[in-house]
Amino acid sequence: MKTMKIALLGLLMTAGPALAGGHASGDAAAGETVFKKCKACHAIVADDGTVIVKGGKNAPNLYGIYDRQAAVHPDFKKYGKSLVAAGAQGLVWNEADFVAYVADPKKFLKTYLDDKKAKSKMAFKLKNADDQANVWAYLVSVAE
Repeated sequence: MKTMKIALLGLLMTAGPALAGGHASGDAAAGETVFKKCKACHAIVADDGTVIVKGGKNAPNLYGIYDRQAAVHPDFKKYGKSLVAAGAQGLVWNEADFVAYVADPKKFLKTYLDDKKAKSKMAFKLKNADDQANVWAYLVSVAE
């Protein structure tokens, strides 16, 4: 497991410069279309209450996710224990962590926490790498 964590850390370190400063590598317009898969559970509502995407309420609002600590949105109280633990250990959403998380939330948390018992309440997996980057780009673009 430690080898996996070291490999993931290496990947994140090499990706960091390319993703620095809040820039997203994906296509925000394409991400808006892909986000339709996410809105069954997630909404995007600006801090002033403006609804950008009306969505479900059984998952956190994704407005302003960039550079936000994991599992701390004040309007959502149903985070899983493993995601809360990851946030407490310093997980702050950036493109590299977001795309790894949405690809396989449970696997990401197991690796991030170095805990083979880690779980995720998010069962959905967004498997396509372009879709992952595009959704991130969309989320970043709506909060700029």
